[in-house]
Amino acid sequence: MKRIRSFLAFWYDFVVGDDWRVAAGVAAALAVTWLVTRSGGAGWWILPVAVALLLPLSLWRAIRSR
Repeated sequence: MKRIRSFLAFWYDFVVGDDWRVAAGVAAALAVTWLVTRSGGAGWWILPVAVALLLPLSLWRAIRSR
């Protein structure tokens, strides 16, 4: 059980890292991309736009907190 807990803790720390908002934003962007492509649209542009929005917001929060 300890190995499973350590494995899950590693993945949580790897995915979420320092800012859970970025991880939630990327998960939401992946879900929206999946929905758009599933409905027949071109969803290739959603993830780059999400990263372009999430990265500056994350950096702004990190700089502001110092």
